[in-house]
Amino acid sequence: MGGHPFRVVLLYRRNCSPDERLAWVLERHLIQEGFAVFIDRHLSMGVNWAAEIEQEIRTADAVVPLISASSATSEMLSFEVENAHETAQSQKGRPRLLPIRVGFTGPIPEPLAGILDPIQYLLWEDRGDDTRVAEALTAALRSMAVAKPVVRMVPGKGLRLVPRPAVQPVPRIVVPQNTDKPPEPPSLEAIGGAMSLNSEFYVTRTADSELKSALIRYDSIILIKGGRQIGKTSMLARGLQFARERGAKVALTDFQKFNAPNLETVANFYLSLAESIADQLEINVLPTDTWDEKKGPNYNFERFMRKEVLGHLNAPLVWGLDEVDRLFVCPYASEVFGLFRSWHNERALDPSGPWTGLTLAIAYATEAHLFITDMNQSPFNVGTRLSLDDFDRAQLVDLNKRYGCPLTTDEELEQFHELIEGHPFLTRRSLHHMAAKKLNLADFREEAARDEGIFGDHLRRILVLLAKDPALTDALRAVLHGKPCPTPESFYRLRSAGVISGSSQQDARPRCQLYASYLGRHLL
Repeated sequence: MGGHPFRVVLLYRRNCSPDERLAWVLERHLIQEGFAVFIDRHLSMGVNWAAEIEQEIRTADAVVPLISASSATSEMLSFEVENAHETAQSQKGRPRLLPIRVGFTGPIPEPLAGILDPIQYLLWEDRGDDTRVAEALTAALRSMAVAKPVVRMVPGKGLRLVPRPAVQPVPRIVVPQNTDKPPEPPSLEAIGGAMSLNSEFYVTRTADSELKSALIRYDSIILIKGGRQIGKTSMLARGLQFARERGAKVALTDFQKFNAPNLETVANFYLSLAESIADQLEINVLPTDTWDEKKGPNYNFERFMRKEVLGHLNAPLVWGLDEVDRLFVCPYASEVFGLFRSWHNERALDPSGPWTGLTLAIAYATEAHLFITDMNQSPFNVGTRLSLDDFDRAQLVDLNKRYGCPLTTDEELEQFHELIEGHPFLTRRSLHHMAAKKLNLADFREEAARDEGIFGDHLRRILVLLAKDPALTDALRAVLHGKPCPTPESFYRLRSAGVISGSSQQDARPRCQLYASYLGRHLL
């Protein structure tokens, strides 16, 4: 394997069976076969631990994530896989990803699906597969080491390299079976990712009605802004469904699903956009058939949208753009956003023109002005702006009832709100956990404070994110000490990441009591 051992990182969900046991089985086998293997066994968390995780992934030759029904919803594992994927795109394909499915063949939720679905995977079904999966993994890694195609395994029970499943709607995530714990009540839903359109636990906020009003007016640009895990994607999905029901044509672009080749140049980007829109709207004309290489990318994409899309639709088009933050760091971002802004301007100048039939619904978290130098050429200071807020106390009371009132008194509701402070994801996750495990508030608070408790996965992800940026970590330390955020950029970035709240640098504070306690313990 060359002049140095082939470096392999095994990723798994901590305290999850059988994932953890299988990870150790594979570790022992790979070490015996001469591989250098990293597997996270740290008992103490902190920035040094998080930095080590990030460093190991960056320097690995291969990353092997274990994907089970439980780990598929793990924030930490998803973040690590995203990290490996992004690193590979900047390091000429290294590290390579080789997923192993652990007793799980169902659809993988986003953002993991966009990364792992195109990759063949090994399937483990029970302990009888330990040796054969380990040998199959060894063979695949050796093939990677000598830059040959990954070998297909000899057929055998529960062991095969499986091509990616056919694309189909992602149903509710399968709850992992565990004979040591009672099953979840059937009325509860899995937590994580966008909420299904028929979810009984979706909380309607002021921004939801504002979005419907903007769609009824067919506003040119609708901006949906909010920090991470506050519900932007779920609200956008409901808005698009509302538009469908009113007779509009709908397209959705999720930039989480765009890979490096899609984003490499502005020409590639526009072609990827045009192909996706044509496919969703079942437009028979291929973008490549109309592209004129002598013309610029902006001209080609605008012409395709005007003539082949808007010119042939018999209804308004509502185009949802989710996770737009990914474009901010692209060198051509201002060019793209400038084009969107020009459509808004043309619509105002020519009310009978084609752009009157287009509504852009843009969901994002990061402050656009940190990346776009000329805001006069930006769509982020025009149109209808919607801002998602945390749950207020009335919304908490309502959601608590939907979960069967795990919080039984006004005092418990107040204590819980002080701990979570209306954080939408944490609120739902907490009430779901208390209802499923029949925990009272005292037991829940004790578990929530532990590194390996219900929020351990969520909180470790924040540490790894911070470890990638020492300056941002220092800015958060200042906030934890009760000081203002040092710079406007650090304030906006921490707030967009959902780690702090406040209206200004001077007003910056930890997002909730849970974050203040956990991050203070590991950073101060």
